[in-house]
Amino acid sequence: MGTAVRAHRFCVLAGNGSARPPCPTTPVRSSLGLIDEMSDPCRTSGEEKIAAVIGLGNPGNEYENTRHNAGFRVVDRLVRRYGIGMQERKFRASWGAGIAEGRKVLFVKPLTFMNRSGEAVGEILKYFGISPQQALVVHDDLDLPFARIRIARKGGSGGHKGVQSITDHLGTQDFARLKLGIGRPKHGEPVETFVLQPPYPEDRQEFETMTDHAEEAACAVLATCLSAAMNDFNKREL
Repeated sequence: MGTAVRAHRFCVLAGNGSARPPCPTTPVRSSLGLIDEMSDPCRTSGEEKIAAVIGLGNPGNEYENTRHNAGFRVVDRLVRRYGIGMQERKFRASWGAGIAEGRKVLFVKPLTFMNRSGEAVGEILKYFGISPQQALVVHDDLDLPFARIRIARKGGSGGHKGVQSITDHLGTQDFARLKLGIGRPKHGEPVETFVLQPPYPEDRQEFETMTDHAEEAACAVLATCLSAAMNDFNKREL
């Protein structure tokens, strides 16, 4: 099936989002509520606009508040912000499409468990005709200091098995990342145990603040472009 047909499917499925707080870096909009291209700070950058935001995590209540589900939590916040309805039919993912920052965006939470994230991501991006360069993957990062966030244009997996699975199934590392720093174990726990536990009690408020900032960063990527959001958020100290 051709890309044009898949793109048409995406247009049909995308609906209007409900009222939400404005993104702090949202460009000027026309009276129709769409981005005014003349005011778009990234219109001459040649960058692909992000068309899919993919949060990584594990399905199931037992994993809901774990460090490894940081990506799920950010997508949950974004779909509430933009009034996007999510569904679990057709694909091995919770997904929904709608208007975010003046254009159509697909939101995805793979339900294949973390280590097989690429199976669901590959299927859904192919169906909607979205290239890897148009995807933003949101995930936890052990090597980033706790509570820091970082936007990256592409790169290796850094040992993250969900990211590696996506790389394997897409056949490229050329997709953007929004990384949430969960730090390293403080008490000698194995890493495999650490990522599947909630944050330490003394860290939970800061973890929530990081998730807030990650939501803002994703919003900024959608409202402008990767370069502008990187210049802003990669410099910030929480």
